[in-house]
Amino acid sequence: MAKPSTLDRYLATARSTLQRLEPAEAHAATLQGALLVDIRPEFQRRRDGEVPGAIIVERNHLEWRLHPDSPARIPEAAGGDIRWIVLCDEGYASSLAAAALQALGLHRATDVIGGLQAWRDAGMPVGVPGRVSEPRPAPETR
Repeated sequence: MAKPSTLDRYLATARSTLQRLEPAEAHAATLQGALLVDIRPEFQRRRDGEVPGAIIVERNHLEWRLHPDSPARIPEAAGGDIRWIVLCDEGYASSLAAAALQALGLHRATDVIGGLQAWRDAGMPVGVPGRVSEPRPAPETR
């Protein structure tokens, strides 16, 4: 039997702190006020479509846009008790991102099991491929 790689252990450790959601559970949570944040890069959103209503924050800006103490936060990042649900393509990067958010004090952060691929396969809403939204920018400070 093969020993798990360091990367496998790293992912397992990250996921051990999450209450990960199946796509239908994540969709239901958004209907009850949770915020879905899509961290996929533009090429994936263009190729596969976007989830209607998802907040687009590419991974390299995630912590700065969602942390309530960040001067670069988005308006929805009003406190540490928000239920953030992170979505990536297949559910790997989103697990690491959600664990990072938890480490920063956003204790209700989690992700979607299987990412957008599972979301679409489960029949959850997805917009037309080819159309992409701009990622959420930092607020202007003038």
